[in-house]
Amino acid sequence: MDRTELAPLIDHTVLGPETTTADVRAVLDDAETYGMNACIPPYAIEEAADYAPAVTLATVIGFPHGQNDHDVKRREGVLAWKAGADELDVVINVGRLKAGEDDVIRAELAEVVAAVPIPVKVIIETALLSDEEKHRACEAAVAADAAMVKTSTGFANGGATLEDVELMSEYLPVKASGGVGSYEEAIAMLETGAERIGASSGVDILEGAPDSSA
Repeated sequence: MDRTELAPLIDHTVLGPETTTADVRAVLDDAETYGMNACIPPYAIEEAADYAPAVTLATVIGFPHGQNDHDVKRREGVLAWKAGADELDVVINVGRLKAGEDDVIRAELAEVVAAVPIPVKVIIETALLSDEEKHRACEAAVAADAAMVKTSTGFANGGATLEDVELMSEYLPVKASGGVGSYEEAIAMLETGAERIGASSGVDILEGAPDSSA
């Protein structure tokens, strides 16, 4: 896969707690130059939509731990969409999942999905889950009519693995996020079943790709 083919499959990401407006603009500049999408904090969406209108913008909801009240998540999603977000990455409440409250997870996700006319990806935070819990999280995302499932926030102790991508791809398209830092790693994720890559190192990934113009 060459650089041109790979670029639109990457959500070039900046979500750290010290993220500044300048950091967001740098990611948007890179995304526009290389043809990537961008995943940025909710506060920056409105300005980003004006600054880089050609870039597909994703933002995060209930980030990073997913413990917000469901009404807050729904409202956050609506505000992000109205501000210019093209996609939402929503963190599930891992504690609810571990407590067996799958019906609450499904209802919460379904509220967000129903509230916005844009794709919703569900971050299940695989590093914190058993395989059985990963299956249940994916089932909840399917039941809520989510567009994709995503491996990680990047804030837990672990990121995307090939095994998790394979498991999750049985249910929905997968965004592999967390620890994907090279072209080879990105291609391995895609070949295993991922359809999107979330990475703060989008430029590095693409710089390692064959250049279709060469």
